[in-house]
Amino acid sequence: MKKISALLLAGVMAATALAGCGGSNSTTAKGSSETENDWTYIQNKGEFVIGITYFEPMNYMDENGNLTGFETEFATKVCEKMGVTPKFQKIDWDSKEVELNAKTIDCIWNGLTITEERKENMSISTPYMENKQVMVAKADIADQLTSADALKGKTVVAEKKSAGEEVAQSDEFFTSADYVSVDSQAKALLEVKSGTADVAVIDYVMSIGTLAEGSDYSDLKVVSDKAFSPEQYGIALRKDGKETLAKLNDAIQACADDGSLEQIAEKYNLQDLLLVKAK
Repeated sequence: MKKISALLLAGVMAATALAGCGGSNSTTAKGSSETENDWTYIQNKGEFVIGITYFEPMNYMDENGNLTGFETEFATKVCEKMGVTPKFQKIDWDSKEVELNAKTIDCIWNGLTITEERKENMSISTPYMENKQVMVAKADIADQLTSADALKGKTVVAEKKSAGEEVAQSDEFFTSADYVSVDSQAKALLEVKSGTADVAVIDYVMSIGTLAEGSDYSDLKVVSDKAFSPEQYGIALRKDGKETLAKLNDAIQACADDGSLEQIAEKYNLQDLLLVKAK
């Protein structure tokens, strides 16, 4: 009897354990976020959260307080083709990858320079625009800053963790200057305008939209014939977002094919820098 009772007890315990395991597996498989791929996650939300900073002509507030700019309009058109609603969210550029991986944003779309390091850590879209880094200074001294010696004792500023900072810290042209990082390209220009810095290293694209005649920065000027780090812009997604990347690239090409990409670029005088052409 003792043997029979022991066998029966063992059988009940085994059955209970199996039932418990089965229940656990079915719960995990049932709509768990762990099994949900990146594109499904975005589709289920119905919106595409776009991490940006403010700088003309890419993303900025117009006179009525509305967000506008090349990237704003381009992203809105791409999202329309992807079937999701764009949601623009201002971020700290220094922590952009942290926010992307934490899913507080779904992409970084703000004049992001494509680098080998970023391609290793994130999925990057088709390059859509070319760019370079330029020096901006007060108009009355800009033409004098043509050599490294001319920068001796000068204060150079750039956005932290930007392509401009990489140039200012690594290019021998800036060896004799004093470098200070700031939290945005817009702040870099403000430092030069106010006289607390002598040179800002910023995106050429930004200079097109910001230093125009009649603007707040019309007293600043790009240093002629001195450019650094030819580069290309791309849109960064999470590393596991392969399906999202395919959808995004298809939508970018569709915008080129129907002419909307070039039309938006022309509005902001950026058409000559576009890399994606109609097929």
